[in-house]
Amino acid sequence: MEEFPLNPQLEKDCVVLGDLPLCRVLLMNDTTYPWCILVPRVTDIEELFQLVDELQVQVALESGILSRYMNDLFEADKMNVAALGNKVRQLHIHHVVRKQNDAAWPEPVWGKVPAQPYSDNELAEMREKFQPLFARFG
Repeated sequence: MEEFPLNPQLEKDCVVLGDLPLCRVLLMNDTTYPWCILVPRVTDIEELFQLVDELQVQVALESGILSRYMNDLFEADKMNVAALGNKVRQLHIHHVVRKQNDAAWPEPVWGKVPAQPYSDNELAEMREKFQPLFARFG
């Protein structure tokens, strides 16, 4: 896949963890919740339905793989998966691990508490936790 431009807001709010066959996996820079964002490496797409059928299926498969991985890794009580795009128009899908004792439960996570960025050590730990996921596709 050729490089694609990442929306500036996603670049500002996230760090790149790695790539799946179609999508880039970003980590929201907020320790409050394990929160990844899946971004198909396709230019000028805002909606899932704008992708050709084969790519829609691939996004769904990769979303399921990421959801299952995060659910198991972080022992989620619930996985929230959503593609909103009201502010950031580039197609991206949020994958948020929810726990009944998290800061926003049972409400949506947006704007509940200020983001707590990862330290360099915490970020290194998160990268290490996700390496087995990317190794499957290496």
